[in-house]
Amino acid sequence: MKIGIVCYPTFGGSGVVATELGLELSKRGHEIHFITYNQPVRLELLNKNVHYHEVNVPEYPLFHYQPYELALSSKLLDMVKLHKIEVLHVHYAIPHAYAAYMAQKMLLEENIYVPIVTTLHGTDITLVGSHPFYKPAVTFSINKSDAVTAVSQSLKEDTLRLFDIKNDIDVVTNFIDISKYDHGFSDCQRSMMADENEKIITHISNLRPVKRMEDVVKIFYNIQKQIPAKLMVVGDGPDREKAESLCAKLGITKKVIFFGKSNEIDKILCFSDLFLLPSETESFGLAALEAMASGVPVISSKTGGIPEVNKQGVTGFLSEVGDVEDMSKNAIHILSDETRLKEFKKNAKAEAIKFDIHNIVPQYEAIYERTLKKSLERK
Repeated sequence: MKIGIVCYPTFGGSGVVATELGLELSKRGHEIHFITYNQPVRLELLNKNVHYHEVNVPEYPLFHYQPYELALSSKLLDMVKLHKIEVLHVHYAIPHAYAAYMAQKMLLEENIYVPIVTTLHGTDITLVGSHPFYKPAVTFSINKSDAVTAVSQSLKEDTLRLFDIKNDIDVVTNFIDISKYDHGFSDCQRSMMADENEKIITHISNLRPVKRMEDVVKIFYNIQKQIPAKLMVVGDGPDREKAESLCAKLGITKKVIFFGKSNEIDKILCFSDLFLLPSETESFGLAALEAMASGVPVISSKTGGIPEVNKQGVTGFLSEVGDVEDMSKNAIHILSDETRLKEFKKNAKAEAIKFDIHNIVPQYEAIYERTLKKSLERK
């Protein structure tokens, strides 16, 4: 198949998932065309089955905000015609599904029908999409898609609750390539991050308010009072300064390392003993899954799609949002017994294998084939 993929080319979860999906599809013999305004960050190598087409948005003094949707629609139309793309897979309802629908309608003028598969990732539904200004456009875009997927059952339920959806929604979860988590670093020693008797606690995010960074610090503060430990914070964002100030106030600055954005997440997870994810909401919890793939148990909030990834009492523990005391108690319970910690680590790895990319990609292939069959029936 010739598949066009539209996504945000950023470090965010949706961009990473879309890129990894496209690369795996290319390995399975499909011709993949990434169509976006920058080359996706994980799209390191182009090959004969992977192509990148940049969407250029000309600047005109007339527009206060440049019309990206118009530029994207036009680019999609041109690429479908030029490369005979058979399916468009767009990640995010707006603006991508909206722009794809416009391209689809323009192509119909030339008797070309290209089906649209829309994947919902969360922000497009729970934050942006539910805003009154955008709600009609999001509803329209979802209902006009030929197929719709959501990355968790929780997100599917949120979508059906917030919007008047007539379309079917398939749950196709996020995924990881488990083979990339078989760490065997010879140049990385645990002692570079912590003393031999210290546990390594990790948090990875974009440090936005929804990640509840102060809860991360407070949970660690409670842990280190009973168990020697270091906290590794990977990522950058608006709440970093607030978290650093709280560390200073609690007198634990020397026990916390803020890495900022890092390309060595795998090394950090390799030696981690526990992962903290006390988020306000998560549509799926990809960071938790990546930790589990490295054999790291998770202490998290019980919200959104996280319980579909982190299994209570098996791969870690779940608590109500903001319940720092319960999260701290659960963390200490895991870390205080080496045998128990090893069991949780083993369980985390085993659960993560269920989300291996090779188990998930065939689900997308089946959806593409289904939409293609429907488009052929239209002719």
